[in-house]
Amino acid sequence: MSIPTTTLPNGTKVYYLREEEVPILYQQIQAYLRHDIELQPGDTLFDVGANIGLFSLWAYKQCQHHLHVYAFEPIPAIFEVLQCNVQQCNSVTVKAFPWGLAQEPKTVEFGYYPNATALSTAYLDDGKQTRAIIKQTISQALMQPTQEDPAFIHLLRWFPPFVRSLLIEHKLNQAFQVERVSCTMRTVSEMIREHHIQRIDLLKVDVEKSELDVLLGIEPQDWGKIKQVVVEVHNLENRVAQVMRLLQNHGLSRITVEQEPGFKDSDIFNLYALR
Repeated sequence: MSIPTTTLPNGTKVYYLREEEVPILYQQIQAYLRHDIELQPGDTLFDVGANIGLFSLWAYKQCQHHLHVYAFEPIPAIFEVLQCNVQQCNSVTVKAFPWGLAQEPKTVEFGYYPNATALSTAYLDDGKQTRAIIKQTISQALMQPTQEDPAFIHLLRWFPPFVRSLLIEHKLNQAFQVERVSCTMRTVSEMIREHHIQRIDLLKVDVEKSELDVLLGIEPQDWGKIKQVVVEVHNLENRVAQVMRLLQNHGLSRITVEQEPGFKDSDIFNLYALR
C-alpha cells in the first residue's frame, strides 16, 4: 500500500498516516524552540517520540540540511511513515529507529490509536481528560479560524451547534479506538554508547506520559553531554517538580515551564531547560 503525501507550509513534502493530524503536529513542533532553546547547523538532535518525523524534518531544514538527527518511534505503523520521511533527507546524518526510549531495555505494550496517532501511549487510561482537551481545542479553533485548520473544523462551521456536538462525539469515538501493540524500548545512554555521541544539543521528549522513564534512562556520566532539553510533561503525581529536580541536579538549571492555551486546566505542560 502506498503512503500518501502532503506539503507543509514551509514547502517540505511529507508522508502521513492521518492527513488531519499534519497541521496540528506542524503547529505543535514549532513550540519546541522557545525560551532560548535553539538549534544551529552541525548540532545533534534526539527526537524522542518522533511520530512521523515532522519536527526532525523541520529542524533539519531550519539548520540548512546540516543537522545530526536521531529520531525514535516505537509503534511499527507510525515508524514506517517516519522512515519514509527520513529517507527523503537523503543524508547519513538523519537516522530513524524503530523503538522508544525508556528507563531500561524492555518490551512494552502500547495503546496505538490508528485514528489519532499522536495519542498513542504506554500509559492507557479512560481518556476522559484527553477527550475534554480535544473538545476544548476544537471549540477554540471554531472561534478563531485560520487557513491551517483541519478539514473537519471547516466542515463543522457549516452546521448548527447541536449537530456540531453530535459530529464531534462521533469523531472522538473514532479517535479513541485503540489497538494493543508490543514495542521495543532502549535507553538514551545505550544510544550514546552505540553511536559514539559526544554531545546532544537538544533532547526533545514528547512521549505521552513516558517522559520520566526516558529521562531516568540517562546514566550519570551522560548527563553532561546534554545541552538543552524540551519535554512535554504530564503532571501526574507532581511530575513537573520531579522532572525539574532531575534536570537541575544534572546541571540544566535554566528552566521554564509553560502551558499551551489549548491545554488550560489540564495536567499537560511544556518544560524548557538549558545549561
